[in-house]
Amino acid sequence: MALVVGEVFRRAAAATPDRVALSLEGDTLTFAELDRAADRMADQLREEGVGYGDRVGWWGETGLRVAPLFVAVARLGAVFVPVNTRFTVDEAAAVLTKARPRLLAIDEGAPEAMGRAVAAAADPAVAVQVLGQPDSSPGARPAADEPRLRETDPHVIFFTSGSTGKPKGVVLSHRVNLLRTFAPNMPMPGGPTVCMFPLFHMAGWTIGLGCWQARQELALVRAADAEQLLDAVHRRRAHRLYLIPAVWQRVLTALAADPARWDVSSLREADTGTSATPPELLTAIKAALPGTVTRIAYGSTEVGSGAVLGDEDVLRKPGSVGLPSPFGDVRLDERGEILIRNDISMDGYFEDPEATAAAVDADGWFHTGDLGAFDDEGYLSIVGRAKDVIRTGGETVAPVEVEAALADHPDLADVAVVGLPHPDWGEVVCAVVVPVDGRDAPDLEALREWCAERLAGFKVPRRVAVVDALPRTAATGQVQRALIVERLQLS
Repeated sequence: MALVVGEVFRRAAAATPDRVALSLEGDTLTFAELDRAADRMADQLREEGVGYGDRVGWWGETGLRVAPLFVAVARLGAVFVPVNTRFTVDEAAAVLTKARPRLLAIDEGAPEAMGRAVAAAADPAVAVQVLGQPDSSPGARPAADEPRLRETDPHVIFFTSGSTGKPKGVVLSHRVNLLRTFAPNMPMPGGPTVCMFPLFHMAGWTIGLGCWQARQELALVRAADAEQLLDAVHRRRAHRLYLIPAVWQRVLTALAADPARWDVSSLREADTGTSATPPELLTAIKAALPGTVTRIAYGSTEVGSGAVLGDEDVLRKPGSVGLPSPFGDVRLDERGEILIRNDISMDGYFEDPEATAAAVDADGWFHTGDLGAFDDEGYLSIVGRAKDVIRTGGETVAPVEVEAALADHPDLADVAVVGLPHPDWGEVVCAVVVPVDGRDAPDLEALREWCAERLAGFKVPRRVAVVDALPRTAATGQVQRALIVERLQLS
C-alpha cells in the first residue's frame, strides 16, 4: 500500500463503515459517509478545473464540511492550503499570493464576501467555491484517485511566518504526513480524541490523521473554550485530550468549580505541548485526572515531533521536553541551538529555496531557533531563543511584523516587540514603546485597537512597556531584545 492520504479513508470506510470519524457538537460523519462525501467533492473540484499538482485554498471556521474537501484534494493529487481565519484580508491575501491556488473554498457559514475579498486581493482570477453540507448519501461512485499520485507528492502546505513575518509555506508530502501520525511516532488513541485546534492549524490535521489512521474519532470544538472541550469529552466519551498549557489551566479551573457537571472518567490520555510546561500544571492535571497518562511533545511544522517526555518522566524531569522522537536525531550546535534531522521533515518552503537553505543546512539539519541543553541522561530542555520569534499559545509571531504595524503610530517615536515569559502561554507579545516628545504613550487598549486592524489577534500585544529609549548596538543600531527582556523582568 502506498502511503497516500486518500487511501487511509477508503480502507477505514471498508473496515469500519459505521464508526464515527468526525464529530462536532451533535453532528457526526462516519468513515463511510466521509469517504462518499470526499468522492463527490472530488467530482465538484474536477468540474472547477482542479487537477494533479494544483493548489486548493481553504478559508473557513472549524466544521465537518472541510474534512471531505481535505480528502478529495488528496485523492486528486492536488495540494491543500488552509488559511488562518484569524488573519486580516491583507494577511490572508499574502498567503494566497504566494500559494497561487486554482480555487479558494470557503464555508457555507462564512461570509462569502470575505472569501471573495481575500481571493481578489491575491488574484481576481482565483475562483471561490462555497462548501455546503457534505453529500454523503449512499450510491456507487467511481474512484477519485489520481493514477499518477505518488507518496512523495506534496499533500499540504502550511504557512508560517517565522522570524521575517513573511509567509513561508511548509510543504509536506503524503508519506511524511502519514509517517508523522502513525505509531510509534504519535500516540494512537483507543477512542475519540478531542481536538482544541482549529482546522487551519497543522496540529489539528496532525491529530486528526493520527485518529483516522487508528480508525478512531476526532471530536472537534468551535473554540478552545473550557466548557466546549469538557462538553465534548463528556458527550463523546473521549479517550484523549491534548491541550496547550494555557487551555489546560482553563479546563482545570472549570472542573474544580463544578466537578459534577462533566463525566471525564473515559479519559486515558491528558497530553500537552510547547516548550514551556510548568511542573505545577502537570501535578494539577494528574490530581484532577488520576486515571490518565500525560506526555509533553516538542516539535514544529517543519520537522514534526522533535522530542517527547513520557508519563513516567513528567514529574521526575521538570522543565524537560524529553528524549528525541523516533525517526530522527537531535543535537546542539556550538551556540546551543537545537538542530533536528529526521525522516518526517518538510520537503522545503514552497518556491522559496533561499528560506529553505537558511533553515536546513547542507547535511539536512533543521535549525529550530530554540536554544537547548541536555542533562546527564540525554533529556532535552529549552533554555532560550536563537531567532527573533515569539512562541505564544502554540502560535509563532515575528516581532518585526508587529513592529511594522506600530511603526506609523503618530504617538510613537520608537518601538520594539519582545516575548515575555508567561506560565500559561509560554510567552506573551509585549510592545516596548518610546513616545514622541511631548506626547503621552498610548495605553495597552489603544495599542491593541490600533493593531487589531492590521494583524491577526494572536499577534496583537498583550503587554505594553513605556521606556525613554531602546537599547541598541553601537555598530549597527540593532535593538537588543534580550537586554530589553532582562530589564523588564527585573523591573
